[in-house]
Amino acid sequence: MLIFSMAMTAMAKTPDETSAITQELTELGGTVQPIGSPNDAYAKYFTGQSYLSNLSTDKNLPVYNVTFAHGAHTFWHIHHGTCQILVAQSGQGYYQIWGEEPQKLLPGMTATIPAGVKHWHGAAPGISFQHIALMEMHDGISTEWLEPVKDADYRKLR
Repeated sequence: MLIFSMAMTAMAKTPDETSAITQELTELGGTVQPIGSPNDAYAKYFTGQSYLSNLSTDKNLPVYNVTFAHGAHTFWHIHHGTCQILVAQSGQGYYQIWGEEPQKLLPGMTATIPAGVKHWHGAAPGISFQHIALMEMHDGISTEWLEPVKDADYRKLR
């Protein structure tokens, strides 16, 4: 499984990978959203490959489907001036608020990350994951990207 996961990450931008992710997510159940485009603009703040699909045309309330390939997850970060709502769609993921235990995200589950709280989110080890992310946007709102999640801590997740 580790070799497959590493191969999936290495082929991160191929149509074959997006087809494989879609097939895996479909088999795992839940709602499978369009995978979208490689998340190149924010790749430096992610471990592994992620994809974005914009589900909204409202610039003040962007709604994104985020697809995480095996092992992909964000770095620790803080949203200043707004909360972030995550709606798990398919696969299996986690989120963690600084100082708390990681929380599993399964299809249909939601998490509200309060404004100004350090956190990360992404796929469970060895499984792809999709969530919808909603976050208000206006003047005074920003995201502060911090350090990567420690590999040893991430590998402890089941």
